[in-house]
Amino acid sequence: MNLGNRANPFAGDLSPQLRLPGNRTFPKRFALHYLAAMTPLLNFSLCLAAAAFVVSCAAPQGGSSSGRDVYGHRPGPKNFQTVIIDAGHGGKDSGAVSRSTGQKEKDLALDTAKRIAAALRGDFKVILMRSDDTFIDLDERVVRANRHGGAILISMHYNSGPSYLRGPETYYWRVDSHGLATRLQNAMAQASSGEYSSRGLVRRRIRLTRNPEIPCVLLEGGYLSNPVESALIAQPAYRQKLATKIASAIRTQAAQGDAGTGPLPRPINAPPSRPTDAAE
Repeated sequence: MNLGNRANPFAGDLSPQLRLPGNRTFPKRFALHYLAAMTPLLNFSLCLAAAAFVVSCAAPQGGSSSGRDVYGHRPGPKNFQTVIIDAGHGGKDSGAVSRSTGQKEKDLALDTAKRIAAALRGDFKVILMRSDDTFIDLDERVVRANRHGGAILISMHYNSGPSYLRGPETYYWRVDSHGLATRLQNAMAQASSGEYSSRGLVRRRIRLTRNPEIPCVLLEGGYLSNPVESALIAQPAYRQKLATKIASAIRTQAAQGDAGTGPLPRPINAPPSRPTDAAE
């Protein structure tokens, strides 16, 4: 704001009175003191207004995420209509193999993905990343997921590790995936029988949790390396129970957003994950 001559804006006018509308007058010496006192406050108010405008433009709008976003520093999805289900591995990539049952992760993941899709159809548009024993590169899966705004991505897997580990795990990275991941982990834990020693909910930067531009989580339905859990996963009835719980958690997220899932994690401006970052 330009106030002209800051020392005396009435310089050159010798009249002691400032004439106002209605033939009213006001002493110029009081007006000068008022302007001198108010100028710093006006400048400060303008700076605050400008800062508030910049912040409002940068902040996410609304109470949930919608569409694509590179970092996902926003609340979780709500009222979404599209669910992309990615069956892990496939084709030449078998994933984990159970020593006790001989079953392959790629087959179990595809079976579970189809069960989840069947449980969701009618309420959502469901997209299967693969519907048969096909290999799809991880980066290509990201590209395909990013074609759909207003969607979520669920990547279905089964785990492998030390034989004493058992139980489901859920991986997420983006802030807008935390609530969904929390619901899905709780749902799988309800389906899993007995005590489990897995890591539970894990924030981990990998290609299918960091690189998609939509809310995305990676599910590990249990450990094929644990003989007891592997035998459980081999049962179609158990995989159906798991799929039903997962589908229910997705419906709850669509209806309620992040409500009841706890505080959002802090944003992390990490670059996209690359194949050389860690084994996936």
